[in-house]
Amino acid sequence: MSGTSKASATAPGPAVSAPTVEVKHRGLITLSIMLATIMQVLDTTIANVALPSMTGDLGASQDTITWVLTSYIVSSAIMTPVTGWLADRLGKRELFIISIIGFVVTSLACGIAWNLSSMVTFRLMQGVFGAAIVPLSQTFLLDINPREKAGQAMAMWGAGIMVGPIIGPTLGGWLTESYNWRWVFLINLPVGALALAGCLAYLPRMPRKRRSFDMVGFALLSLALGSFQLMLDRGGEVDWFSAGEIWLYLVITLSGFWMFVVHILTKEHPFLDPQMFRDRNFRIGLIFIFVVGIILLASLALLPPMLSRILGYPVITTGVVMAPRGVGTMISMLVVGRLVRKVDPRLLVLAGLSLTALSLYEMTGFTPQMDSWPIIRSGVVQGLGLGLVFVPLSTIAFATLDPRFRADATSLFSLVRNIGSSIGISIVIAALTRNIQINHAELGAFITPYNPVLAQANPAAIAGDPTALQILDGLVNVQAAMIAYVDDFYLMMWVTLLAMPLALILSHPKRAGKPA
Repeated sequence: MSGTSKASATAPGPAVSAPTVEVKHRGLITLSIMLATIMQVLDTTIANVALPSMTGDLGASQDTITWVLTSYIVSSAIMTPVTGWLADRLGKRELFIISIIGFVVTSLACGIAWNLSSMVTFRLMQGVFGAAIVPLSQTFLLDINPREKAGQAMAMWGAGIMVGPIIGPTLGGWLTESYNWRWVFLINLPVGALALAGCLAYLPRMPRKRRSFDMVGFALLSLALGSFQLMLDRGGEVDWFSAGEIWLYLVITLSGFWMFVVHILTKEHPFLDPQMFRDRNFRIGLIFIFVVGIILLASLALLPPMLSRILGYPVITTGVVMAPRGVGTMISMLVVGRLVRKVDPRLLVLAGLSLTALSLYEMTGFTPQMDSWPIIRSGVVQGLGLGLVFVPLSTIAFATLDPRFRADATSLFSLVRNIGSSIGISIVIAALTRNIQINHAELGAFITPYNPVLAQANPAAIAGDPTALQILDGLVNVQAAMIAYVDDFYLMMWVTLLAMPLALILSHPKRAGKPA
């Protein structure tokens, strides 16, 4: 009996891995990091609804005011890949603190901008400082948590990444209507101050590394990313490939990416170490996060204008109707953070993609006569689905990756997500514009004096009454736009379904073994 007691007393419990960096105040560090992350992510969408108000104050036109968004996106895209090198040279803690300070200062500058040139300059700088915040926040959470709690850490991080863009337009609309557009940027000051205080007090110092800077690789990647973002931003305005400008951007993009790939494969110490791509989970994770980026922000780009133009919702009502989508995401993240340790993450990814596809299928049934319930219901389901995808994906992608690649890998992870978002928005907006024109022409073909149904329903329009014809044209416009939105939802649904087989290629973290 005593022998049994002794054996049970000395039996080892479940092995618990130690985090890469031991810290005392993990909760406060996580809170501070997430405040900074949400602050940066909000700025990707919060300024969108304030553009009409900025136009008059800054002396800009409808075409040039979009540079307020483009300048931020381009500078952030260019600076995101250099995060790993800067983190090694300056230190992760130091770079994160510098990024927060720079982001807050440039946010203040944006809030007091006096013309379009000053606003674009400050937004460029804001993108430069903000680029490192998201990848470094993911790196810190992976470093300070043991592997068993990586799922919960990624749930916390993913909540900020995915809920931020959802509440951004709502918060931006409320600030613009209640105060003015300058508060869209000034709101970052108190949030940034709290994040900075927490990081200065609790963020751990990490060793720096001597690492040469590959200027050629950085220049090639920056050239490719910059021209690619310009192509996506300008395409809709100049009718895409009917303009020589877009062909020029495409040639520069393809040439830049091709030379960059050749360069990193042949250089001894390249800008991005190609060895990280040997990890299969990381490679598949990049493809998945690209698809998630397309779905997340593309649907966010479609719903607010649809609710405003077709259903006549004001900005605040649009935000209230879309808010349950964020609630669904939060619930999903809180649940999946615990499930990811007990359930095969690949099954969670498949379940999330299935829910996302189901919500998009439900959105294909939207009509101009519906109430808000179908929007709320499909939004909650889509939020639940994207949350189920994001957390296991962020966990699996880095589960078997060597920690020495972590800073570069997280920056690349964020970059690919942003590229997916940019491509998704450009595709759905281009398809929407084209399909509205096609649908209007097809529906308009039925507006003839020889249509007996129309002659019975609206004889005044058949008789040529201008008011009746104007009302009829408005109805055709609404129906043409609604059909175009439904076509976009079908497109995103098929993208989601086609991505599902990729989950079967992922390796289970427990079976894949430790990183090399």
